[in-house]
Amino acid sequence: MIQDYFGECSETVVKDNMVMVYELLEEMLDNGFPLATESNVLKEMIRPPTILRSVVNTLTGTSNVGDTLPTGQLSTIPWRRAGVKYTNNEAYFDVVEEIDAILDQSGTTVFAEIQGVVEACVKLSGMPDLTLSFMNPRLLDDVSFHPCVRYKRWESERVLSFIPPDGNFTLMTYHVNAQNLVAIPVYVKQSISFFESGSGGRLDVTVGPKQTMGKTVEGVVVTVHLPKTILSINLTATQGSYTYDNGTKLLVWDIGKLNPQKLPNLRGSLSLQAGAPKPEENPSLNIDLKIQQLAISGLKVNRLDMFGEKYKPFKGVKYITKAGKFQVRT
Repeated sequence: MIQDYFGECSETVVKDNMVMVYELLEEMLDNGFPLATESNVLKEMIRPPTILRSVVNTLTGTSNVGDTLPTGQLSTIPWRRAGVKYTNNEAYFDVVEEIDAILDQSGTTVFAEIQGVVEACVKLSGMPDLTLSFMNPRLLDDVSFHPCVRYKRWESERVLSFIPPDGNFTLMTYHVNAQNLVAIPVYVKQSISFFESGSGGRLDVTVGPKQTMGKTVEGVVVTVHLPKTILSINLTATQGSYTYDNGTKLLVWDIGKLNPQKLPNLRGSLSLQAGAPKPEENPSLNIDLKIQQLAISGLKVNRLDMFGEKYKPFKGVKYITKAGKFQVRT
């Protein structure tokens, strides 16, 4: 909620907006229990800060607290205000999945799971009743829903039936825990070795696309925390660029898009400090990536139907796959 109001959640932001944060907590909690947690309802009660509003409040001595109780708070649907009207009626859904994975030196999956979230942006007039169905809902585990979702309907039919809040909200979160259902979108061929003499070592890393369903892997970044005894590095990248911080020993290779015809490679020599012993353990690689228009679990929205209103809304679904904690051991 603090991010929604102020753009970010940090100590400085909380200190600078202490009064409004206190007002928000006062409305969100009733005797320690959650009461009003819906963003669009709270914004009717406590108006978000703007420069103009801050100036007016300073000059007139008024506050950001609204004069009237939101209409939604008086109905059986507290997450949606009454009398919503839009010129363009639209409903957009983002299916965002993050892969958490650990791969061993040979590329075998040690651990893998997918954490997914369905974000919604619904701007519909009146009081629409939506039904969202998936092609393959059975693969979802540990599902958590927004309060607007009718859980019994999901239990019996695996269909999301709900009267949506107005604006942006998180419709549901889920996990895919079965490792055989988690496709690993990239493979990494790597070799980080140190000479027995302790004078230095070699680094050789190649990244390529694997199970991407024909989609392009982009935003690929490889991060390596090198041993403390490294003195300097001399590497060559066939694609992208790398940066190395000698203080933190952090190597970051920013690759960008993966081209299956020309795989990116980073190789070169590592120099150790004089008299330093050979490192006992090789560092692991952390991978960051993004794939547009793909849910790596295979989850797909089948259809979205609307009841209770006569107009035809614009509808759209976007899929994004990202790396969460994605680690390759060497």
